[in-house]
Amino acid sequence: MTNDVSAARTVTDVFQPRNVLVVGMVGIGLAAAGNWTGIPWGLLGALCAGIIPAAYIEWHRKRGTWGDRHVVDRTKRAPIFFVILGSIGVGFVVMALGHAPAGISVAMIALWAMTIILLAVNTAWKISVDSAVASAVVAMLAVVHSPWWIAAYALVAAVCWSRVALTYHTVAQTVAGASLGAATAAAFLVA
Repeated sequence: MTNDVSAARTVTDVFQPRNVLVVGMVGIGLAAAGNWTGIPWGLLGALCAGIIPAAYIEWHRKRGTWGDRHVVDRTKRAPIFFVILGSIGVGFVVMALGHAPAGISVAMIALWAMTIILLAVNTAWKISVDSAVASAVVAMLAVVHSPWWIAAYALVAAVCWSRVALTYHTVAQTVAGASLGAATAAAFLVA
């Protein structure tokens, strides 16, 4: 059992939203621009969608507000969602003013909309943000790069498993998060 918990901890730490968003947004930026000039836009997206929110959580964790980055108490998550919404919103405005490629802007709008739904659901039920982000990034990469990215849903399944194995979420909460994340790719179909 200890090996399972150790493996689950490794998976949940390696594939936490901040890390997934750094890789995913750079990939989306590359696809949006069609060349290396998309990398800075992708890094800006990762900064606003993942790194700033993770830094906010870490700041509160060090202050003793939350025990760890997982913020297992659903009732304490609302401020995090508002920071994410504000940070993504500012990032989108910078992208609009800087004439970023449309694809990276669409990704930001999709993540912003997903966060609104996560916030709304979280008022009544603890949905898995880690599962939602992992799924959203895989789905968006599949749309902008290649359907072969769907194979990366094996990693999404691993994230879901890790969240359940660590008792942070139920199976239903991870499936709901992953489903919501997959739906964010629809933004590319209507854009």
